[in-house]
Amino acid sequence: MLDTTRIKAITLDLDDTLWPIWPTIQRAEQALAAWLMLHAPGAAAVFADKRARLAVREHVMQTQPQLGHDLSAIRRESIRIALHRAQEDTGLAEPAFDIFFAERLRVELYDDVLPALKALSARFPLIAVSNGNAHVGRVGLGHFFAHSLSASEFGVAKPDARIFHAAAGKVGVAAESVLHVGDDAALDVLGALGAGMQTVWVNRGQHAWSHAEQPHHTVQNLTELVALLAE
Repeated sequence: MLDTTRIKAITLDLDDTLWPIWPTIQRAEQALAAWLMLHAPGAAAVFADKRARLAVREHVMQTQPQLGHDLSAIRRESIRIALHRAQEDTGLAEPAFDIFFAERLRVELYDDVLPALKALSARFPLIAVSNGNAHVGRVGLGHFFAHSLSASEFGVAKPDARIFHAAAGKVGVAAESVLHVGDDAALDVLGALGAGMQTVWVNRGQHAWSHAEQPHHTVQNLTELVALLAE
């Protein structure tokens, strides 16, 4: 059961907690494919084939495991390898990634997010904690957050306790006084529990819980979270 009296700060996941991620990624991949078709059609053919695209990504993950926490680096290197295999200019990897990333940052928030962030940030310091490569400042939400911490910047990804502890340290609060809120059962809930935090699982899709450890509370959206913390 959630003990609201202990909460002094809130850490928040981003992708699929504040906005749906896959429509964003699909749009970004379409923009990348269109750009490559004009500038590097050989690489564009690789990315047009889902199996080939995934094979390139898997190659990057296997040969450069140090990039595992950095989705931007993985994407950039995947583009470079596709260009190299197509015997095209690998110098196009950076501008191609920029096309992808501009669309990746154009997110569409769930309807409950803006009112909830306004209410929550008025009561608690908020810290974004994400394994993704979006940034709250660049998606127009920076004014709600005291800090933002991404796996690519920190060098360690959720569910590692170190990224949760670092987020708590950003606002000078002990882990046991932090509430972590996120949609991923393993990365968010189990990760934060392992770091000694209280947790709220955002279960927008009404999925079944399949782990022995339980979140302190479950909500379907952030409106329910605001109401819960107001009790």
